[in-house]
Order: sequence, then C-alpha cells, then structure tokens
Amino acid sequence: MQIEEYFNFLAEDDIRIKGTRIGIESVLDEYINYNQTAEAIAERFHTVTLEQVYATILYYLQNQEKVGAYLEDYLEYCRQAREEYEKNLPPVVVRLRALKAKRQTVPNNSRSNIPKDGSASTIPSLSENKEE
Repeated sequence: MQIEEYFNFLAEDDIRIKGTRIGIESVLDEYINYNQTAEAIAERFHTVTLEQVYATILYYLQNQEKVGAYLEDYLEYCRQAREEYEKNLPPVVVRLRALKAKRQTVPNNSRSNIPKDGSASTIPSLSENKEE
C-alpha cells in the first residue's frame, strides 16, 4: 500500500484522512506543536486509527517541504478567517465583550452586593427572619 492511499486529496489545500473528516493539519498540529505521541493523537481523534496517525506522520516526514507549505497555507487561511471574523463580529459577541470590559474596570471593593462569605444569595434565610 502506498502512503498516499491513506488520504483523500480533496483539493490542493484540503487533505483528509481517508474515511474521516479529519484534515492532516489537525493531526500534525498535535504532533509538531504539542509533541503528542501517535497514541495520544489517536485517542484524541476517535475516528482516526493509530495506523492512520502513523501514516500521517510518515507522510509528513517523507514530504516535509510540501506538507510544510500546506501547513503554512492553512495557518495563513486561519489568520485571515480570524481577521475577517473580528471585522464582522456578531452583535452578541460585541455585547459580551463590552460587558466583560466593564466588569474588569469595576474594582473588587465596589461590589458590595457580593457577600464576603462567598454565599450566592444576599437574602437572609427564613430562620434569620423569624420573630421569637
């Protein structure tokens, strides 16, 4: 069996592990950037066998220049997609970021409504309200 038979070459910039929806970039990211073993990678991606992980690593090692360029193109695509997303944020993300920024500017000591004992409620319990 040729090593290429482990993959579906859908496009120049889209190589998937045969029988899965996993791109080689996902496996190689774990291997190259996080120093994960083939066993750990196979465990992380449940639809990929250990043999397929080894095949992906071997394909990378045999074609480092070509696969390196593929990975660089993928990273550039991700950077551009992130940049485009940041330009056109959904309204809910804008609101959440504004709330987060506002909360970070409020000093902790001004949050007087938060109980010091860590309890979730500032409402006295019923036993404290009973008149005896």
